[in-house]
Amino acid sequence: MWWPLAGSWLLMGVEMPMLAMAMTRMPGGEPHLAALGAIVYPISVLIEAPIIMLLAASTRLVRDLASHERLRRFAHVAGALLTAVHVLVAFTPLYDVVAVDWIQVQPAVVEPGRVGMQLMTPWTWSIAYRRFQQGVLIRCGRSDLVGAGTIVRLLANVTVLGVGVAVGTWSGIVVGAFGVSCGVIGEALWAGWCFRKVARPRLAAESQEPPPTWREFASFYVPLAFTPLITIVIQPIGAYAMSNMAGPTRSQAAWTAVYGLVFLLRSAGFAFNEVVVSLAGEPNGRAVLARVAVRMACVTSSLLLLLAATPLGGLWFGSISGMDEELAGLSSTALWFALLMPAYAVAQNYFQGVLVHGKRTRPITEAVVLYLVVCVVCLWIGVQNLPETPGIFVALGSFTVAGVAQTLWLVWRRQR
Repeated sequence: MWWPLAGSWLLMGVEMPMLAMAMTRMPGGEPHLAALGAIVYPISVLIEAPIIMLLAASTRLVRDLASHERLRRFAHVAGALLTAVHVLVAFTPLYDVVAVDWIQVQPAVVEPGRVGMQLMTPWTWSIAYRRFQQGVLIRCGRSDLVGAGTIVRLLANVTVLGVGVAVGTWSGIVVGAFGVSCGVIGEALWAGWCFRKVARPRLAAESQEPPPTWREFASFYVPLAFTPLITIVIQPIGAYAMSNMAGPTRSQAAWTAVYGLVFLLRSAGFAFNEVVVSLAGEPNGRAVLARVAVRMACVTSSLLLLLAATPLGGLWFGSISGMDEELAGLSSTALWFALLMPAYAVAQNYFQGVLVHGKRTRPITEAVVLYLVVCVVCLWIGVQNLPETPGIFVALGSFTVAGVAQTLWLVWRRQR
């Protein structure tokens, strides 16, 4: 069950480094890459945050066609409302308030970010529908189709990026944002097709247990929805912090490639959540899952240490990603501040999965609130006391300290 989901997250993690490799070779250069990393991606993900946990919700709650239909309506309504928010930000003066007044990006980054946000309009609704249907596929034992959908997404993205590099005159932000949009639309269509052909015939028309009421669903899902929302809101705050420290444009440009690489190694942990939700109730399930989690955490953080401590990091960012020597050096050094991220991602998703399986979602929200508070405090201390330090170092260090605190809270609440 885990391997296809891990492969799916891994392939999604390839997307950001792939975008960095392509966009450094297109007109626009660092400002366009910084726009993607500091504005387009963080704000788009922030807007869609309330529907990210639809994957876990549908994995846990969809038992038959009646419960599927009820949650499907919620997915579409939520996708439509959040898309309206995205349009409001991308096509109105609200964008200038967010990008210029709040995040305070450099002037060269503002207009590329606006174009990128506009091209990312289909992002939220597509992801709402995709994650809902993927949870049903996992529930029906077809996690392999989730991984296949990610391949569809990457193929669409690679096609757009390849055409952009071949043409050579299109701006990096246009090609990058349009490629991401085409990818998520393709993956959503695939998930819907797979449900109709594979999962729907496996779901009974009705079960002996009635579908959850809206009140029951709200008490289960609202704490889950706040989890990614609060986590993701920190990314624009991190972009703001980098804008007020040394070398803001270079830090934001490096962020796209560095965070994308770290995401690759964290993907093993992200894939673990739905596996734990599905298997925690099996005989001896939690003990087996815990042993797997320990091994997975050791392997993933060790791989990041290998990249940070050897020339492999410079090779990745320089020769492969196409960064200049200074930017590649900055990116390689930044990996040291993220060493614990892959390990605590595994631990977090293990404990979150156990809690979701038991329909105890409130501790998850408590932990992520703690993450937000600790991260904001660390970023504030960095901006006030380390103004000459590259912002990416402070941002990654703050995220790591906050992530460790979040993990420890989950451990404590699970024990209680």
